[in-house]
Amino acid sequence: MTEFDVNSPFLYTIAAIIIAFVLSQSVFFLVKAWRQANKLGIDRVTLRRIAVSSALFTVAPATAILLGVITLSNALGLPVPWVRMSMLGSLTYELPAAEMAASAAGTSLAETITDPRVFSTIAWVMTLGIIPGLLIIPFFAKKIQSGVVNIGGKDKKWGEIFMSALFLGMVSAFLGMIFANVRDGLTGWIPVFVTLCSAVIMAALGILYKKKNITWLENYALPLSMLSAMALSIPITNLIVGGAV
Repeated sequence: MTEFDVNSPFLYTIAAIIIAFVLSQSVFFLVKAWRQANKLGIDRVTLRRIAVSSALFTVAPATAILLGVITLSNALGLPVPWVRMSMLGSLTYELPAAEMAASAAGTSLAETITDPRVFSTIAWVMTLGIIPGLLIIPFFAKKIQSGVVNIGGKDKKWGEIFMSALFLGMVSAFLGMIFANVRDGLTGWIPVFVTLCSAVIMAALGILYKKKNITWLENYALPLSMLSAMALSIPITNLIVGGAV
């Protein structure tokens, strides 16, 4: 029996086929949109400017996707994170889902998954966990949106409080993971320190955007804060772990 490999050619082939299908959809709708714009009489200079600006603004979310692929590739290889992050997923969901599945299987994403059963479990958890979102959007999103709009229409202040509460609830779910290991000593506070660094950087970029009117920061503040915090996590970890030793 051949040894299981998270970067096997078979997985790369399957991933490449799926990504090719996704890209073909993008090309199809791009061509359809371009032809429709020509029918509407929009000049080519305007179309090129729109295409270039749209391509540039996709760099920001693409950076976050790349970070997700790199983060998960150490444990799961490149094919599975590549497919998950390129189709339907984000780092804020994929990483916690994979980490919880790995923890339940008695392992960690800090090491490469070599057991095919554990790898399959993680892949299934990541996939099945995102399916409810696909069902909620077409069947319930309109009703949910109407309910939120109605609340805001009846009482604008209460509507703002309601939306803020929803947002804080989502943030709190992720904060639980950040503070999960604080009882383990100073090393358990490393995620907290990294998060604080990211928050400070994000706030600084926000101030620059508002005070200096640097408009491009609006789209790149998030990936810049993420990259900076990830870079700072290395000296923070070395300092804490080295001090503990």
